[in-house]
Amino acid sequence: MSGFRAHWVRLPIYAILIVATGFFFVPIVWLLLAPTKTDHQLLVDNPFSIGSFHGLATSWRLMFDYQGSTLVTWLKNSAIYSFGAVVLALVCAIPAGYGLALTQFIGRKALLGITLVVMIMPATALVLPLFLEANAVHLVGTVWSVILPLSFFPFGVYLVYIFYSSTIPKDLLAAARIDGCGEWDVFRRIALPLARPVVALVAFFAFTADWNNFFLPFVMLPNNNQYPLTVGLQDLLSSTPAFNPGIGSSAILRPELAVAVIVACAPVLIVFLFAQRSLVSGLLAGATKE
Repeated sequence: MSGFRAHWVRLPIYAILIVATGFFFVPIVWLLLAPTKTDHQLLVDNPFSIGSFHGLATSWRLMFDYQGSTLVTWLKNSAIYSFGAVVLALVCAIPAGYGLALTQFIGRKALLGITLVVMIMPATALVLPLFLEANAVHLVGTVWSVILPLSFFPFGVYLVYIFYSSTIPKDLLAAARIDGCGEWDVFRRIALPLARPVVALVAFFAFTADWNNFFLPFVMLPNNNQYPLTVGLQDLLSSTPAFNPGIGSSAILRPELAVAVIVACAPVLIVFLFAQRSLVSGLLAGATKE
């Protein structure tokens, strides 16, 4: 009887999970089906009807015929900004988290508290001060105006802090110091190799956040050929008569826009597929205390 009652208790939880899954999954299904149709079919047909292979080929061909070079430029810009920021984020976040977790110094708790406060602040709230600072040092309109702010990743610092404070035995580090290792050697030879799972986790979260960032590059970059894909898609959307009737005719319609969105989403999906084993290891790394 108790098992039967527990089953009924779980039903609302299952229902909530199904609704949440559908909320995120349904738009993805529509996006994948949109390029298989014509613009007219997208308006009048069932949203989840399947078009044709010819329609899919036409949508991809038209997208790259009319915007191929621009799309490749935006893709290259996104890669430069994202990978550059990820490298700097790792260089900053890993030693910072290690220092906050395993060393004692004046102001440590205050610095950790500031990190947590900045982590929960909306990223858009920081864009204006960042723009004013970048403008003061004449970086606006350069790649560094995007890479440097994106490389500040307090969530990564916190993940590394949790990992080192809950997983790495302090006796292990103390033994290395007794054997003659300095602090840099302890970090480089002992702590860093053990932190590979959390390094992969920080890199993935940083890459995802940087790749999908819109507002910062939108404010910092004035030229179309400097845009990442996120800003470029918005520019493409605003130049399409389907969403801006006042600009006249254009070759880019809804199915081609769906193709551009798929191209923008594909790198994150590919990185996730190749890194999922490391991500699982990183998520579980701080779950137990040694």
